[in-house]
Amino acid sequence: QPDDRGLIGDVPVLRVTRRGPEAVHFVPAALEPGAEVLLSLDWERRFDHMQQHSGQHLISAIAEQMFGFKTTSWELGRQRSVIELDTPLVTAEQVGALEKSVNEKIRDRVPVTVRELAADDPEIETVRSRGLPDDHVGPVRVVDIKDIDSNLCCGTHVSNLSDLQVIKLLGVEKGKKNKTNLVFLTGNRVLKSIEQSHSTEKALTSLLKNGPGEHVEAVKRLQSSVKLLQKNNLNLLRDIAVLIAQDFKSKPAPKQLFVLHRKEGDSEFMNIIANEIGTEETLLFLTVGDEKEAGLFLLAGPVKAVENLGPRVAELLGGKGAGKHGRFQGKAAKMSRRGEVQALLQEFISHQNPGA
Repeated sequence: QPDDRGLIGDVPVLRVTRRGPEAVHFVPAALEPGAEVLLSLDWERRFDHMQQHSGQHLISAIAEQMFGFKTTSWELGRQRSVIELDTPLVTAEQVGALEKSVNEKIRDRVPVTVRELAADDPEIETVRSRGLPDDHVGPVRVVDIKDIDSNLCCGTHVSNLSDLQVIKLLGVEKGKKNKTNLVFLTGNRVLKSIEQSHSTEKALTSLLKNGPGEHVEAVKRLQSSVKLLQKNNLNLLRDIAVLIAQDFKSKPAPKQLFVLHRKEGDSEFMNIIANEIGTEETLLFLTVGDEKEAGLFLLAGPVKAVENLGPRVAELLGGKGAGKHGRFQGKAAKMSRRGEVQALLQEFISHQNPGA
C-alpha cells in the first residue's frame, strides 16, 4: 500500500517509509526537536487507499472461496488496482459472479475489525498470510472481515464493507506464467471512472454528431475513410516521385547533383526518385519532413562517393544513418542545415571535376 501524505505543522511530508519498527518521515525542511506540532493527514489519499486495500481483501477472499483462486500478489495503482491470481484462466462468467458476490457483501454491511496477536501466537497459523518481513518486531496485525476473511496486514482499512460503496471488476489480463491479473476499482474510483467516461462520451457525441450507442460504428467509418485517404495519398506521392524523376531526366544536360526537399513524403518517396533517376552518374540529396526541425534524408549516387559523404551528411544534419550499395539514409534532427549539406556536395563534385 502506498504511504500517507500530509503536513507536520506547515511542513509537507514527502514520503513515509518503514525501518524496522520505526516510521521514517521525509520532509523538505528541518523540524525543531521536542516542538509540539499539529499533524494533518491527506484524508482523500488515505481513504482511497483504505477502500482499495479492503476491496482487495474482500475480492481475494471471495475468489478463493468461490473458485479456489489464490492471490499471489497485488498492486494498488494510482488509477486502478490489480490482483494476481494463481490460475491461468478466469472466465467472463466467473468475473461476473465474483463481482456480484463482493457487492452483495458490501450491501450486507459486514464489519471489518483489526486486532493484534503476539508473533508466536498459534492462531497466526490459521490466518491468511504471505509471511512477515524479515525485520518485523513486536505484535502482528490481523484484519478480519466478519465470517469472510482473516488476513495478516499492516495496511489501513475501512471499518465496515459498506464504506467501500461498490466494487467494479474491469476484467482480466494475462499475467506471469500460469497467472491471471484481475483489474478492479473500488468506491470513489468507480465514481471518478464513471464521471470521466461520461465526459468522454459527451465529447464524442459532439464530435461524431451521433448518440453514444453509435460511437463505435462512427469511429470505424472514420478509420476506413482515413485508410482510404492514406492509400490515395501514398499513390499520389508515388506518381509525383516518378514525375519529378522524369522531369529531371528529360533535361538536355542533366546535372551531376540533384537536390530536393518535400515536406510531405517518406522513405519510399525518396527511393522511387532515386530508382527512376539512376545513381550511377548523379549524386542525389533528398529530404522529407519539417524544413527546420526533424525529418528523413537519403543520399544516393556512386558507391564510393556515398560511402565517403554519407556519415558527414548525417553529422551535419544532426542525425544518424546507414547505407550500402550507393545509398545512405536515416533520420535528421537539424533539417535547417540542408544548405550546408548541399554546399558540401557541390564542393565534392568540384574536386572530382576540376575543369567543370
